[in-house]
Amino acid sequence: MLYAVLVVALVALDQLVKYLVVQNIPLGEYVPFLPHILDLTYVQNTGAAFSLFSEHTWLLTLISLVMSVLLLMALVRGFFRHPFGRISLALLLAGAVGNLIDRAFQGYVVDMFHVLFMEFAVFNVADICVVVGGIAAAVYYVWGYERLEKGLHPQEHRS
Repeated sequence: MLYAVLVVALVALDQLVKYLVVQNIPLGEYVPFLPHILDLTYVQNTGAAFSLFSEHTWLLTLISLVMSVLLLMALVRGFFRHPFGRISLALLLAGAVGNLIDRAFQGYVVDMFHVLFMEFAVFNVADICVVVGGIAAAVYYVWGYERLEKGLHPQEHRS
C-alpha cells in the first residue's frame, strides 16, 4: 500500500508540474528558477531522452505501457522484497506512468527542467523518477540483492 501511495503521489506531482508549466510558460520560452543553475523551459518532446526516436512516439507509448505493466507486476509480486528495492521499482513505475500519460493523451511529453551549467537535455519529474529509480534498482541488484533478499522471510515483505 505504501508503495502505491508513493507511485500515485509522484505521478500526481509530475502531472501537476507539467500542467503548471503549460499554463504559465509559452511553448519554447523559459522562466528563471535557480539562477545560473536551472530554468523552467516549456518543451514538447515527441521522443525519448535527448529527443531520440522523435518520429516514433507510438513505439515509445507502447514501450511505456509494457514497462508500466511489467513494473507493476514486479512490485505487486514482490520481485524485490526489501523496501529499498521496492522503492526503486515504485520510482521506475511512477516515471513510466507519468510519461505514458503524456504520450497517450497528447502525443508528446512535456519537459521543463533546463540545466544551465552544462549541455543536457530538458527533462521532467517523471524522467527524474526513472533515472533515480533505475540507478537505485541497479545498485540494489548488484550490491544488496543477495544479502538483503535472503535475509527476509516471506511474511516480512507484505505492505
